[in-house]
Amino acid sequence: MSDRLVRDPEGGMARLREIMRRLRDPVAGCPWDIAQDFDTIAPYTLEEAHEVADAITRRAWDELPGELGDLLLQVVYHAQMAEEAGLFGFDDVARAISGKMLARHPHVFGDESRDKSPEQQTADWERIKAAERGAKDGARVLDGVALGLPALTRAVKLQKRAARVGFDWPSTDEVVAKIAEEAAELVEARDSLTEAEVEEEFGDLLFVMANLARHLKVDPEAALRAANAKFTRRFGRIEDWLAEAGKTPEQSDLAEMDALWNRAKAEEKAAKARAGRG
Repeated sequence: MSDRLVRDPEGGMARLREIMRRLRDPVAGCPWDIAQDFDTIAPYTLEEAHEVADAITRRAWDELPGELGDLLLQVVYHAQMAEEAGLFGFDDVARAISGKMLARHPHVFGDESRDKSPEQQTADWERIKAAERGAKDGARVLDGVALGLPALTRAVKLQKRAARVGFDWPSTDEVVAKIAEEAAELVEARDSLTEAEVEEEFGDLLFVMANLARHLKVDPEAALRAANAKFTRRFGRIEDWLAEAGKTPEQSDLAEMDALWNRAKAEEKAAKARAGRG
C-alpha cells in the first residue's frame, strides 16, 4: 500500500507524508535523512522560506509551486521527526494552526463585526496575541520573538513590543539624533576599541536604523533586499560596459567604475522617467 501511495501523483498530503516516513525509515530509508535532527534541518527551513519570498519578489509564478513544496517538506520533516520522538505529529501541527486561526479571526468565525479596516484587524490580531502571551505564567513583554528571525526583522519586532508599553521615542527626530550619536561612537570605536567592541557599536547603529524603519513604516528587510538588487543590477551594467571596452573589473579602477556607476544611475532614472510618461 505504501509503495503504491508514494508513486501516486494524486496522493496529496498523504503521499508526501508517506515519502518522508520512508526516507526516515531506520532500516530502508536514506542515510542522510535518517541522520538529520531538528537543529540540522532548521537552517534549511529558513532557507526555503527565503526562497519562497524570492520567487514572489521576482514574480516567478512558475517557480513558486516548487518553492512552496520545498517549504511544505520542511514542515512534514519536522513533524515526522517529532512523531518518531513521541513529541507530536503532523495532525497536531494542523490542529494547532487551525485553532489559532479560529481564535484570531472572531470577525470571521465568531460574532464580531467584519466591518473593520485591515489596519484595525491587524491591531486586533496583535491584541489577541498579547492576551495569549499574557495568559502564560511569568510572561514577559519580549517573550516569543523568535531568535531565528532575520536580525533586522527581529529588531523591529522587539521594538514594536517595547513600544506597546510606552518604551519608544515619540517621533523620528529623536531616532535620527540617536543614529548620529551611534555613528559617531562607531567612528570613535574604529580607532580606539577592540574588534569585539567595534562589532557591538555597529550592532547598536543597525538596531537604531531598524527603529527608524519602524517609525517610517518601512520593512528594513525589504528595503535592504531592494538595495541589494539595485546594487547587483547597476554593477552588472558596469561589467557590461567594461566588457564592451575589452576589460574586466580587475583591469579597471575605482574612478572608472564610479563613473560607470553614475552612468547606470542616470540610465535607470531616464528609464523611470520614460515609463512615467508612458
